[in-house]
Amino acid sequence: MPNETKPVSTRIQSLDALRGFDMFWIMGGASMFIGLGTLSGWPVLQWWAGQLEHVEWNGFHFYDMIFPLFLFIAGISFPFSLSKRISMNESRKSIYTHVFKRGLILVLLGIFYNNGLKFHLDAIRFSSVLGRIGLAWMFAALIFMNTKLTWRIVWLCSLLIGYWMLLLLFPAHDLGSFDALSKEGNLAGYIDRLILPGVLGMDNYEAQGILTTMSAIGIPLLGMFTGEFLMSEYLNEKPLRKVLYMSLAGIALILVALIWNVVFPINKNLWSSSFICLTSGLSLLLFSLFYLIIDVWKYQKWSFFFVVIGLNPITIYLAGKIINFKIASGFFFGGITELLPNTWVSFMEGLGILTIGWMFLYFLYKKKIFLKL
Repeated sequence: MPNETKPVSTRIQSLDALRGFDMFWIMGGASMFIGLGTLSGWPVLQWWAGQLEHVEWNGFHFYDMIFPLFLFIAGISFPFSLSKRISMNESRKSIYTHVFKRGLILVLLGIFYNNGLKFHLDAIRFSSVLGRIGLAWMFAALIFMNTKLTWRIVWLCSLLIGYWMLLLLFPAHDLGSFDALSKEGNLAGYIDRLILPGVLGMDNYEAQGILTTMSAIGIPLLGMFTGEFLMSEYLNEKPLRKVLYMSLAGIALILVALIWNVVFPINKNLWSSSFICLTSGLSLLLFSLFYLIIDVWKYQKWSFFFVVIGLNPITIYLAGKIINFKIASGFFFGGITELLPNTWVSFMEGLGILTIGWMFLYFLYKKKIFLKL
């Protein structure tokens, strides 16, 4: 277990802001900007509107990195949490219990989110976004706690290259495809069709399935590398140099992804190794930018809007399933929307959902109510 770094008590506000920025897009921000693209007719906004939709299979849009960015941020946070627990003389057993408990709770919350209360096996999707976060983060944390940097890198490379080799060497033929990297012919989908009960997320394929967890571990693990680098005393007096090194590492990961893409296409649903490198590289660049502006240059007031979201991300994610913010938006903003042309509907709907969701989170923020796992 690493203990070479000193516990850090200062909260990194850029992490909360970046987490909030990430959640912003799925709580109404995407709909707002799609609506702006329609309203303005500006090519740049229309292009951005296209980026706010998932790619069907191979390829990449900005919206495809919302999920990986959250995973990467969870990874960055862990070394700080671990250091704090160690400084409080928490036992190794207690820390392991926390890691396993957090992973399991997220898996159970994911099942709950995907119709778990219907008590009907055929209606439940057992794989989930929350489950992927829980398992990928948990396994990455176990690797991080039990290895030094060299072996962590070995683990990372083994997971990404090993996953690629498994897909190439063992294609699935149960749906008639002989393309090892196609939706119908990949090993990951075959294992899920064979083992997972309930329903799959994409008819005959599950993007958050069993084997794809193997490569997904790489994202929080790379985030943990970043968190440990931030905590280290190296370059503490030269924060701009830290930002530079993180940025260069992010660019390097993106270059690796683009080269790997030639033989192993960037693919979110497959969680391809090139996708892991690309999204980790982009996440690192985004974090470097937020860290530079908020924690190095201390321009922090503008980030409050995102921080309120970022302090309760699981809350707003689950609330979106339980509370119908769309109906609430119609109640408060419907009258205004009816007075406007139809082209305003998407923008106003997104604005309404975002506004109500943010006010809900602001209320929790003022009351100091935070869902922590």
